[in-house]
Amino acid sequence: MNLAHLLARTARVLPEQPAVALGTRELYSYGELFRRAAKIAGGLRGLMGLQTGDRVALFMTNCPQYLELLYGIWHAGLVAVPINHKLHAREVAFIVDDSAAALLFVADDPGEDERIWREKNSDLRVVPVDAATYRRLTSADPIAIVPRTPDDLAWLFYTSGTTGQPKGVMLSQRNLLAMTLAYFPDVDQVTPSDSILYAAPMSHGAGMYNFAHVLVGARHVIPESGGFDAHEIVLLSQRFRQVSLFAAPTMVRRLVDQVSERSADCSGIKTIVYGGGPMYLEDIRRSLDVLGDRLVQIYGQGESPMTITALSRQHLANRAHPRHRERIASVGVAHSVVEVVVADADDQLLPTGAIGEVLVRGETVMQGYWRNPQATATTLRNGWLHTGDIGSLDADGFLTLKDRSKDVIISGGTNIYPREVEEVLLRHAAVAEVSVVGRPSAEWGEEVVAFVVCQAGVSVPIAELDRLCLDSIARFKRPKDYIFVSALPKNHYGKVLKTALRRHWTQYGEN
Repeated sequence: MNLAHLLARTARVLPEQPAVALGTRELYSYGELFRRAAKIAGGLRGLMGLQTGDRVALFMTNCPQYLELLYGIWHAGLVAVPINHKLHAREVAFIVDDSAAALLFVADDPGEDERIWREKNSDLRVVPVDAATYRRLTSADPIAIVPRTPDDLAWLFYTSGTTGQPKGVMLSQRNLLAMTLAYFPDVDQVTPSDSILYAAPMSHGAGMYNFAHVLVGARHVIPESGGFDAHEIVLLSQRFRQVSLFAAPTMVRRLVDQVSERSADCSGIKTIVYGGGPMYLEDIRRSLDVLGDRLVQIYGQGESPMTITALSRQHLANRAHPRHRERIASVGVAHSVVEVVVADADDQLLPTGAIGEVLVRGETVMQGYWRNPQATATTLRNGWLHTGDIGSLDADGFLTLKDRSKDVIISGGTNIYPREVEEVLLRHAAVAEVSVVGRPSAEWGEEVVAFVVCQAGVSVPIAELDRLCLDSIARFKRPKDYIFVSALPKNHYGKVLKTALRRHWTQYGEN
């Protein structure tokens, strides 16, 4: 089993079918896309000397090269390590070092960042996709697809943990194929006349939806902007028709505003799959009113990619159902390839309606964390993936999330882990204590707020804390607000009560 066979199959059956477009410009057919991937595979093995199982990292905005590189990597029997293009250079350096990546593809000239990336991984080779080296790869002699087994590693996805240290989620060929096959019964049907538009990062969930669309020969559309622009999405949907996309809730809200305020024609949008963070009930209602019955919700984690639960188009559209309000506030029912339960602290299953941790098992659950057996044992204990999310199941199997026990902040569909930000702020000599929490935001879902206790008799300018963050972590993780307090609320064991901070942040802000 090798995921590269998905592209090879479609290229044989539908060689002239349009495969990749940049904006409105058609670039490659499926036959051409397969040939480019086969040449890249030959270049990776021949010119670059890579061996089966080697890791290849991608640090790029959305671009046409993303797809041909992914399939070239798998064609060559290698492992893809897609990296969030918004990360700080030092965060990228950690990932390429931890994964022992042999090669890093980038969209632009890396400049000074390359030195940072190579500090701990001196053998790392960095290849901009507009450079001569890349052109040599795409002109290399093609090779046959390298055989892989179902349990061989295919995608190494880095997601931060509560300690702030990124962990590599190991996703096998089997995991990703199971995820792909679940798309059709649980999320949406796809035809060769459809297009998938990459408005969210291809390094994450949006990119993982490529498989289902490759499998049936649908078109892959990369916006000229390389990301999310509501006006651009509307125009592209009018051009291609039957367009689907994955979007974080903040993106859905912006698209709704675009359609509502400008009376834009959204008839070309077939499906919007939303997920990656909480979407408030009133936002869902307004989205349905403005966009019509085009929405599907999914709940997943990197550890079970895009496949824990789904709230179907039919459930969202069934306004006559007596529990419609409760259902659209849920995250839907278990995907067809997994079991989902709610359990107590001892992993004992809880009855209907009881609140506990959400546990998952099935074909999409990761193999474990890369070179991190302790974290693997903790998260996959007793045969279940422990999500760290708190929720309840109703009698019909609909899951409603209540809280996130890991304190992750989800802003604009991107996970931000408080301790990572806290550790940076604590580097400032004037900061005695700090606690970072998420504050509700109409624009982003949540935004980062830091509660700061200064050393006795001193203060610290906010600009210095901002600069500390910008020098160490990605810009989007920087606190939007700093609230200076005399002390943090704690329990008898000295643990900071973040629930109290979330409940009373306005009170602290007024102080």
